[in-house]
Amino acid sequence: MRILLLADSNSPHTLRWSKSIRDCNHTVGIFSLHTPDHELYKDTADISLFSLNASRELQTKGERSISKLIYLKAKKKVKQIIKEFKPDIVHSHYASSYGLIGALSGFHPYIVSLWGGDVFSFPKKSIIYKQILKYSLSKADKILSTSRIMKEEASRYTDNEILLTPFGIDIDRFTPRKINSLFKADDLVIGTIKTLEKNYGVNFLIEAFALVKKKFSNKPLKLLIAGKGTQRNFLEDMVKKLGLENDTIFAGYIDHNNVQDYHNMLDIYVAMSLEESFGVAVLEASACGKPVIVSNVGGLPEVVEDRKTGFIVEKGNSKALADSLSKLIDEPELAASMGNEGRKKVIKEYDWNESVNKMISIYKTILN
Repeated sequence: MRILLLADSNSPHTLRWSKSIRDCNHTVGIFSLHTPDHELYKDTADISLFSLNASRELQTKGERSISKLIYLKAKKKVKQIIKEFKPDIVHSHYASSYGLIGALSGFHPYIVSLWGGDVFSFPKKSIIYKQILKYSLSKADKILSTSRIMKEEASRYTDNEILLTPFGIDIDRFTPRKINSLFKADDLVIGTIKTLEKNYGVNFLIEAFALVKKKFSNKPLKLLIAGKGTQRNFLEDMVKKLGLENDTIFAGYIDHNNVQDYHNMLDIYVAMSLEESFGVAVLEASACGKPVIVSNVGGLPEVVEDRKTGFIVEKGNSKALADSLSKLIDEPELAASMGNEGRKKVIKEYDWNESVNKMISIYKTILN
């Protein structure tokens, strides 16, 4: 098969999908609005990269900054690429921007994968945006969602069938192992690996850490915050005001190739998001045998079995988070059990190879 992906070529998710599809002996091309980072694909010369060479700022400023002219140029460019690349399937990742471009191309069979913001926030910005999403979904031969809650949300904008395709985890890469840690061997490390933006609620983790640090003053508790974002200065100031600077490490941006090492530095993983479409990082932590604590929003409750692989707490509730952290600190056997059960869950339900096989099966079905 020849598959043309319309997606952010610099996204680690796009990189994983494209390489895995290629490894299944299919031909892959990727079209992005912005100029791709060719360094990311240096060992994948057989993946064709196409681009409109638009400013990379389009990815950070959002759809409001993408003019109608950009979409018209993209439509023309994609039609040209389709003529030259001759794909069997066009597959858009993100239903609003790349979904609209795919819909405008007029090519079939055409698949759309939902990513979260494209259905949870984009259509709520204006009536026009809502109509764009409806149009994109109406043109799709198949619509794919990684979580049940995102499937339910998207069904408000289309009557077309939406298939569940959970985003899998490489269980050989994300596995419990000893690594060179930033912390001492006897430190008990609590933390998160997320983009440092308001919607991921890292401030609630800091507040809860301050509470357990005070409660367990005799234990070497440490806090690891990995990721970059606009909230970093605010979060660093918060840590200083709470007197936690000597017990906290801000690790900054972590290359996805090294993320598994940081998961293995942790003893407890926390995701106190205010909104979340799925929960890939949580599954990565579980695959590494870590107990997890997540907020009760979006797709997070789908990837955690409460009181078995971790705890699900009320969003924005630092006290509830601190209580769950206290239980895991007090009961190391429970923490170990949750970590073991979490890895079993990932192996059973979220193996990356199974995710790829399911995607390839969808491709074959739609062509038949």
